[in-house]
Amino acid sequence: MADPLRIESGELTATEILDELREGRRVVVEAELLGGTHQLSLRHDGETYYCDTPTTLHKHDDEAEMRTCIENMGYGRAE
Repeated sequence: MADPLRIESGELTATEILDELREGRRVVVEAELLGGTHQLSLRHDGETYYCDTPTTLHKHDDEAEMRTCIENMGYGRAE
């Protein structure tokens, strides 16, 4: 398994993040959440996309849902 890609929120576009996830790579994002800086993990197991934050694990059934999550939460920069 490849080492996780570590980025800061907004460093990559949603498309670039999704490309990494499709390749099987986990993306660790450093983001401002809950009044502080936290790390969260984005991953894809071949069927389900996961967004594991300090407070909850979000599951997304398809790429469109994951893109919406990445864009709405500000993890990726505008394309």
